Amino acid sequence: MKTKVKELRTAAKMTQQQLADVVHVSSRTIISIEKEQYSPSLMLAYRLAQVFNVTVEDLCCLKENKELEDSQYEDL
Repeated sequence: MKTKVKELRTAAKMTQQQLADVVHVSSRTIISIEKEQYSPSLMLAYRLAQVFNVTVEDLCCLKENKELEDSQYEDL
């Protein structure tokens, strides 16, 4: 799932480890989210959104991800 975590983290001048420490996960989790290899749980997404003062919807690009998913179903 596409997110804005890397974009927001770099804009905030935070390292992956600093962000991981703030939201109580490992730096590997942040790396995996940024590489779109892992989708954060709802609680983790909420924590990340609070750190960056954005909505979960914006952080997780929910509209864009839904449109992408919907287009895949149209091909069936």
